Amino acid sequence: MSILTRRSPRAAGLVVAVLLGLIPAAQVAAQAAPSYDTLLERLDQLPGARVGAALAEAADARADQARALPNPSLSWSAENAWGTGSYGGMGRADTVLTLSQPLEVWGQRGARVRAARAEAQAAALRGSQSRSDVASQLAAIYAQAESALRRYTLADEALTLTRDDAAAVTAMVKHGREPQLRAVQAQSEVANASAALDEAQAFRDAALARLAGAALLDAPVQTIDDSLLDRAPPTPRGATDVALAVRVAEAEVDAAGRLVDVERKRALPDLSVTAAQTRFREDREQAYTLGVSLSIPLFDRNRGGIRAASAEQRAAEARLDQQRRDSEAERLSAVAGLKAAGSRTRAADESVVAAEEAYRLARVGFDAGRISQLELRSTRSALIAARGTAVDARLSRVGAEIDLARLEGRAPFVEAR
Repeated sequence: MSILTRRSPRAAGLVVAVLLGLIPAAQVAAQAAPSYDTLLERLDQLPGARVGAALAEAADARADQARALPNPSLSWSAENAWGTGSYGGMGRADTVLTLSQPLEVWGQRGARVRAARAEAQAAALRGSQSRSDVASQLAAIYAQAESALRRYTLADEALTLTRDDAAAVTAMVKHGREPQLRAVQAQSEVANASAALDEAQAFRDAALARLAGAALLDAPVQTIDDSLLDRAPPTPRGATDVALAVRVAEAEVDAAGRLVDVERKRALPDLSVTAAQTRFREDREQAYTLGVSLSIPLFDRNRGGIRAASAEQRAAEARLDQQRRDSEAERLSAVAGLKAAGSRTRAADESVVAAEEAYRLARVGFDAGRISQLELRSTRSALIAARGTAVDARLSRVGAEIDLARLEGRAPFVEAR
């Protein structure tokens, strides 16, 4: 489903409009919004992208930590001390200093390192996916703000046209060429167009406020100089390219398989070597002891841990299978949607040209008395609708490009590298 699913921000827009109206003009340093490409250059500064990068860095750090050898342990003990008779105190105590070092001879360390590296690879891909999602959200907010600006401009133009037509109708009513009812209808249309302009302004202010917040801008914006709605999307990549979501799922399957190996290695005995030095206080001599300790996996063979890791691996494989099917279907849908949106945009532009010419001819005919006020109203409504449809078509094209870009793991309107 497209990010650009339309919601009704009317209440939020009215609140933003009121708040902006309460701020003195001297305190509001309005500016033009940076271009979409400029905002993409700041993408790594946005919170969503920083989260993904931080998680990938944490996984890399855990992969480095997995290479560390287990720490040795040092112990000291005293024998024949604090007893009775001649063994009172520490005078005849024998001291033992022991150094013990665990060994990973059954492949535990290698399995641990491979699992950590696999998880780091998956985290890196998830970070790329998070960055692509943030870029998609930014493109959606940018396009919504630009469309809100255009709709406000169209609403203002519609009000101007409606007022001009109302003035012409009023003049005809005064000369007795139209009944008084036509003048009342014309004034009602002006009132409706004025209300539509106020609503468009509320939508515009809300959309620009969301853009400023999403792009971490310090000052509000009032204009957008660089158009994203008019930008043509890049050519879709070939069907043989693997979607980013599938690559993430593949990496997670690999990491889950590595964890199964880790759990199996944990069931093997733990081996440690020990070196001890004993000091005999009475003879003032010393001796050394070398030893090896081996745990016996008699009661705990980590069977539950192995089963759990194996089940998680099967779950990851099932998610991968589902993701492959979903990604292929979503890709076909996104490509078809992008193609349809392009055709719709071209058709909408042609409709606008035809509607403008029709309205011009209708106005000429109305002024000459050959066209009725109802026909003029109809052509004007068709022109306003055609202009709105052109904006909707461009917004749909942006939404289709966003859907395809998310599947390909890139920023919208940016060629894949």
